Amino acid sequence: NMEIYIAHVKIADSLYEAKDFINSADEYQKAIDYNGGKAMPNDRYNAACSFALAGNSEKAFYHLFYLAEHPKVKYRNLSHITTDTDLDSLHALEPWERLIQIVKTNKYEAEKDLDQSLVATLDAIYQEDQMPRQQIDSVEQKYGRDSKEMQDFWKEIAFKDSINLINVQKILDDRGWVGPKIVGEKGSATLFLVIQHAPLDVQEKYLPMMKEAVKNGNARSENLALLEDRVLMRRGKKQIYGSQIGRNRETGEYYVSPIEDPENVNERRAAVGLGTIESYVSRWGITWDVQKHIEYSKTLEAEK
Repeated sequence: NMEIYIAHVKIADSLYEAKDFINSADEYQKAIDYNGGKAMPNDRYNAACSFALAGNSEKAFYHLFYLAEHPKVKYRNLSHITTDTDLDSLHALEPWERLIQIVKTNKYEAEKDLDQSLVATLDAIYQEDQMPRQQIDSVEQKYGRDSKEMQDFWKEIAFKDSINLINVQKILDDRGWVGPKIVGEKGSATLFLVIQHAPLDVQEKYLPMMKEAVKNGNARSENLALLEDRVLMRRGKKQIYGSQIGRNRETGEYYVSPIEDPENVNERRAAVGLGTIESYVSRWGITWDVQKHIEYSKTLEAEK
């Protein structure tokens, strides 16, 4: 039962935000203990941060070494772990150098067989996909959502997307869904991002390829979940994981597009490696309430 695990993680998360690190660490530990010592890598990393900030370096190192040494995780985000200020208190301690050495080795092992030219191509595509999207809010705030400037900006995004798509389809058709061993995590995620922003017929064409890639460890299950949700939505069906957010034209307020069986959405999300719906939708200023979601979905259905 993931619900109890999720509940502890949620409390741990909010205690971290409130800077109550001792109790946050305690809640993370409860979640992990409840789950038989297992945790989502991200939750375990956050637990280590809370322990470090709470002054319990022994527990912090325990979780970080677990991530670095676990054969299925082999934590390798060297740039993140060495610059994360939450872990500053560990730097002067004896195990730190040993930990960083393992992370370096993991990174080297993961990257030694990369196709560097394909990595560079995908990196450029990633920039083209993400840079304009990071400016959406500021352009909207400056000119307004229905302004000509905003419409032009969306056209520019659509144009860049179409060029990215030509390049990504060529890679997928020539080489298949290349995974992290060949193009790194970011490169592999870039394939997903471009398909996620593609027209429906293209998404439907590559969805089976991505499903296969997830089975072979070449794509991430949480990204596949987002693509599946988007395809369902575009077919006029209900989504499964609650990843697709709509916006009310009149009020400008965001809402979660209708979900199939919303009561159990967090269990389905956890099964594919997504965090809780509560924390996901809070990015759009939405407070998740399952009853309200069911009611609102009915009004949307009625408007169809």
